[in-house]
Amino acid sequence: MVQATPPLFDPKKSREAEHQEGPGRAVRPRDAATLILVRNDGPTPRVLMGQRHADHKFMPNKFVFPGGRVDAADSRVRPAQDLLPHVETRLMHRMRGMPTPTRARALAMAAIRETFEETGLIIGQPVETPGHSRHTEWAEYFAQGVSPSLTALDFVARAITPPYRTRRFDTRFFIADASTIHGDPVATSGSGELQGLHWVTMADARDLDLPNITRVVLDEIDERMRLREAEQKQRPVPFIYFRRGHSVRDTIKD
Repeated sequence: MVQATPPLFDPKKSREAEHQEGPGRAVRPRDAATLILVRNDGPTPRVLMGQRHADHKFMPNKFVFPGGRVDAADSRVRPAQDLLPHVETRLMHRMRGMPTPTRARALAMAAIRETFEETGLIIGQPVETPGHSRHTEWAEYFAQGVSPSLTALDFVARAITPPYRTRRFDTRFFIADASTIHGDPVATSGSGELQGLHWVTMADARDLDLPNITRVVLDEIDERMRLREAEQKQRPVPFIYFRRGHSVRDTIKD
């Protein structure tokens, strides 16, 4: 189902940086992944968010979920547990290029790696023989004695950066319960790319300076979490992109 929506990204109103001036050819989006961690150990759910540095060229000062672009190493790492079948199927739906399970897995791997890099939090399970990698962040991850467990991740949204931006990403948003964190969920550290990491309620998150798409995804996960677990898995995944200058909200479903 494809449905036109009110503008989700308005270049005239947006405060985000890197607007492309003139009618030049749109930059091809790069695959990226984001992980939304949710704590359910209090009276209301909380999500982990941090603020990007003011000197970042892409979305400076914005509050975001941890994440980043897919690295070649993400497709070479083997998980302890693979993606759930419905997650793999949906990730391959309308994938640019040749859709493969390996590429679908790499998206989830990127979400776990970037979360570890930016927050220090480990999504995985202890194993007797951890993997190994020449990639710096993956090597440090495996040094914790764990291996990625992709069954913990569900796929909840996809969005492609508007064509007027000079940096563009085709981002898949994943969600996982904080109980899947190996270690203390409060003990955040990481690379420092995200400042002031905090667990915030949905209401408090909406008061932050958010990218437009983050606000849309917050609304989506808020609605999802009000459903029973079986209904959450059946809920179509929103897919937001641009067509002829207008934002479109499509859906991905089985």
